[in-house]
Amino acid sequence: MNHLSVHNLTGIRGLTENDLELIFQSATEFKEVINRPIKKVPSLRDFTVANLFFENSTRTRLSFELAEKRLSADVVNFTAGNSSVKKGETLTDTVNNILAMKVDMVVMRHPHPGAPQYLANKINTSVINAGDGTHEHPTQALLDAFSLRQKLGDLAGVNVAIVGDIRHSRVAISNILCLKLLGANVRVCGPKTLIPKHIASMGVEVSHNLDETLQWCDVVNMLRIQLERQGDNSVPYFATLREYAVEFGLNKNRLDALNKPITIMHPGPINRGVELSSDVADSEHSIILQQVENGVAVRMAVLYLLAMRR
Repeated sequence: MNHLSVHNLTGIRGLTENDLELIFQSATEFKEVINRPIKKVPSLRDFTVANLFFENSTRTRLSFELAEKRLSADVVNFTAGNSSVKKGETLTDTVNNILAMKVDMVVMRHPHPGAPQYLANKINTSVINAGDGTHEHPTQALLDAFSLRQKLGDLAGVNVAIVGDIRHSRVAISNILCLKLLGANVRVCGPKTLIPKHIASMGVEVSHNLDETLQWCDVVNMLRIQLERQGDNSVPYFATLREYAVEFGLNKNRLDALNKPITIMHPGPINRGVELSSDVADSEHSIILQQVENGVAVRMAVLYLLAMRR
């Protein structure tokens, strides 16, 4: 099969293993393109993509915009803070107004879980989820898996630990779904207060001991504490950031104590000195910058393959 089984990418749920293989194959080809002296291809010429960001973003927004421009698409950028959303306009009205301008595809980030799927049900244009609340972030999971495959090869049987704020992380959910589909073993690790009770039903192991988890894993994906999603919680999820760093921060001492090398990942932004120390984030074991580079190639692949479904 040389096309995706879906018309929208609202989450990893619904994707097949064949879909993943097709995305990774296309991403490999596009990665070669973006490392050429001339980095553009005419694949989406005369194709218009609207980037609708109702929530702050740096890496994801820039990565999507660069991917679109590398494919020669016309790009329209929208941010809620400078729009009629501030005047009370609904999500559907906002998008319908943009589609009336003959936009061919929508990339959307929204603070409310399910918003991209809601939109996909309302319009005929393809929708890509660039992160919706605490629900999913599918392209991050795809670029993480692609980066790991380039580093380790087949992921079947590989032990991957996801450490940190699992409760508020859309990255964790999408990564679990993607890695399980590829045959990896997944464990989540963090304070009891930051691991949701339902998470074991997704087929993952649960741990509250970072040192034991590091001995178990081949790969560790360190997540930041998402203070912006915790609100004014009268009962804090942990005592202090300093105490969190002592219990669940990955530093050089912890890394040196291992009897094996492990691969270190982070979706960004990094809170240096909390979940990762600088000497670990910048070490030879880290593939964080490769994740950023691969993000452009993977998003080019997703944009191109969905455009081919039209």
